[in-house]
Amino acid sequence: MNADSANNNDYRVEYDLLGSKQIPQHVYYGIQTQRAVENFQITGVPISHYPSLIKSLAMVKKAAAKANQALKHLSDTKANAIVQACDEIIAGQWHEYFVVDMIQGGAGTSTNMNANEVIANRALEILGHPRGAYTHLHPNTDVNMSQSTNDVYPTAVRLAIILRHSELALAAQNLKHSLNQKGEEFKDVIKMGRTQLQDAVPMSLGQEFNAYATTVDEDVKLIKGLADLFKEINLGGTAIGTGINADPGYGKLAVDYLAKISSVPLVQASDLVEATSDMGAFVLFSSMLKRYAIKLSKICNDLRLLSSGPLAGLNEINLPQMQPGSSIMPGKVNPVIPEAVNQVAFDVIGNDLSISMAAEAGQLQLNVMEPLIVYKVMQSIESLINASTMLSEKCITGITANREKCRDYVNNSVGIVTALNPYIGYENASRIAKTALQSGRRVIDLVLEEGLLDETQLKEILKPENMLNPSILQLK
Repeated sequence: MNADSANNNDYRVEYDLLGSKQIPQHVYYGIQTQRAVENFQITGVPISHYPSLIKSLAMVKKAAAKANQALKHLSDTKANAIVQACDEIIAGQWHEYFVVDMIQGGAGTSTNMNANEVIANRALEILGHPRGAYTHLHPNTDVNMSQSTNDVYPTAVRLAIILRHSELALAAQNLKHSLNQKGEEFKDVIKMGRTQLQDAVPMSLGQEFNAYATTVDEDVKLIKGLADLFKEINLGGTAIGTGINADPGYGKLAVDYLAKISSVPLVQASDLVEATSDMGAFVLFSSMLKRYAIKLSKICNDLRLLSSGPLAGLNEINLPQMQPGSSIMPGKVNPVIPEAVNQVAFDVIGNDLSISMAAEAGQLQLNVMEPLIVYKVMQSIESLINASTMLSEKCITGITANREKCRDYVNNSVGIVTALNPYIGYENASRIAKTALQSGRRVIDLVLEEGLLDETQLKEILKPENMLNPSILQLK
């Protein structure tokens, strides 16, 4: 049963398996979406928060309509109206009517029905009928023809990740570039390297920042590569992968249409039953996001340490001053950008645990926890895009070096005795280091005093180019 006219000027009445409901006349969604809105008030984050997901859903529905039209199961009139409605959604229209919560029971059925109803009601308008007049074009019978939530939802999600991940790769690439620029700028800034927070051996600040750039670049490449995991989709498998209710030629045809519509080289899984329940790609991709988040957090830990003080800390670098740091301590400025990135990393790590648990919770032919997996993957991608951009633009590009402070640490550290080790021997170096620590005197002065090396030899050994790279000098 359906309603071809509104109950009054503000509402129309729609019907489903459980009964009837008044639906606001101005909305494009219908009764099943309304039930989901009432049932799942959880995160406050609607599926429209992620536009790539909505566009991907519309692409899947468009591909399905074209495949069913080509197979003569859907009339040209209905198919063309559905395709036009989908094209409008792909172009960014009507997203505000995708209102169900990201976390929902039903393995994504509410998301699929939200798409079916919005597309159906917009298509009805295109055909000259009022919203809710489902005798002319129905959300399930027509828009969802040859489909199930269990192949539509996973397919749309995989496509959404492919469309979105490139933005993450670009943000990470831009961050790498900013770090490389600082590596070049600071290549002549000599400083002490540290292990276990203790003085180690000299290095350049440029080497430190270039190392950050390298570690980010590793993940840029992996993020790009892992997106290929999502190009294998289960569209055409319908409910559990057997393809029930679909024409034998539908699956491959729908996948081919979707590949053309999305400009993504998608392929149909060879085992649709396995592909319908398997969450392995999400687990691996989420682990990659976690890895990148951990690397960002480590970099930010270093930035906070290196900029600490300024008078009672390391104070080797200055971070851009973004805002006053205290409501009670005048003059205090905090490293707020690295702190924020640290917190994003912790959130992504938590998301990865949620994804792991949800993937493990699958049973038999379906994983009903997929909405949580989708939410957490999309959330992590978005957070990491924003965090990478923020770190690059509001922190890294504005960092300056305290050159003299860095050099003073080198000159006053016992760490440089390691550079002298090949020339004065380990026993002498160890004794000199111990004396320097106990007396507070400089290593250089003690070496000269004992006549272990002369001033010319010391200067040659302690040249930056000789300390920062592999070298054993032949001293005169």
